[in-house]
Amino acid sequence: MTDSPLLIVGLGNPGAQYAPTRHNVGVMLIDELTSRTSPMPATLAVHKRTNTEIAETRLGGRRVILARMRSFMNVSGGPVKALANFFKVEPENLVVVHDELEMDFGQVRLKLGGGDHGHNGLKSVSKSLGTKEYQRLAIGIGRPPGRMDPASFVLKPFTSKEAAELPFVLGDAADELERSL
Repeated sequence: MTDSPLLIVGLGNPGAQYAPTRHNVGVMLIDELTSRTSPMPATLAVHKRTNTEIAETRLGGRRVILARMRSFMNVSGGPVKALANFFKVEPENLVVVHDELEMDFGQVRLKLGGGDHGHNGLKSVSKSLGTKEYQRLAIGIGRPPGRMDPASFVLKPFTSKEAAELPFVLGDAADELERSL
């Protein structure tokens, strides 16, 4: 067991209009994780130095910092780097939670490093950190139907069927993360 904190960052876009969209599944997972912390539930508060919302807590016995971005997805690298620097978190103790078009809806994958698959949030984080060697928790959102532009697809809300399954998907993703602690 390490004393080094684990920084878990949920990528997404700020604002009520983006809250229910596929691109915000990372932020949704942070909300799920706050309900599992000790003491329960964790409360997110604005961290002014990094323009994020954070909760310092414990999850599965490990010290964690849960963070939601207050900046847009495409420029999330700066705040992620600022958080990592502030809390002295090395890249291997960083988990970036993001939506993934290349995985079917509901699939979950935790891995260290890798490519960004065209994901602008991951591109921004990798560029700001100067490395791709951080953990990524990908939550599958599936491919856009027909010829829909992927950029439009990720900014749309989940279908009613997907929305009904989403709490279970987020539960599975949180379970996967807790197993890795």
